[in-house]
Amino acid sequence: MLPVMFQNSWMPTVFEDFFNNDWMPRANSTAPAVNVKENDKSYIMELAAPGIKKEYCRVGVNDEGNLTIAIENKQEHKHEDSHRHYLRREFSYSNYEQNYTLPDDVVRDKISAKVEDGILTITMPKSEAKEKVTKAIEVS
Repeated sequence: MLPVMFQNSWMPTVFEDFFNNDWMPRANSTAPAVNVKENDKSYIMELAAPGIKKEYCRVGVNDEGNLTIAIENKQEHKHEDSHRHYLRREFSYSNYEQNYTLPDDVVRDKISAKVEDGILTITMPKSEAKEKVTKAIEVS
């Protein structure tokens, strides 16, 4: 029996050991890989979505100011062989939706998104840096 590493609470460890094994794959195993980069002017989020079309992607900002990303992927492959009376159809459907908390310095109405080479790229521009005001206040 392997030793169990205890954290602040025993509950997450028990559930992690129970659900994260070979018999029960992780529930979020179909979630796309996400990269987030930052430069002086923006944050850039990249989601791996091979074969996805832009029509199947929805990106927006919800009422709470969080970034919402929804991807629906529908694929159907059909193979017919008339000589052998063989017909095979394969189809798959996957749905992904996630909300992300945005940093305070993101200009929410200038967020842009594009799909290229199987990657959904979301660019989130930063607001201009405000000058910090330092002022001595006379106490009377």
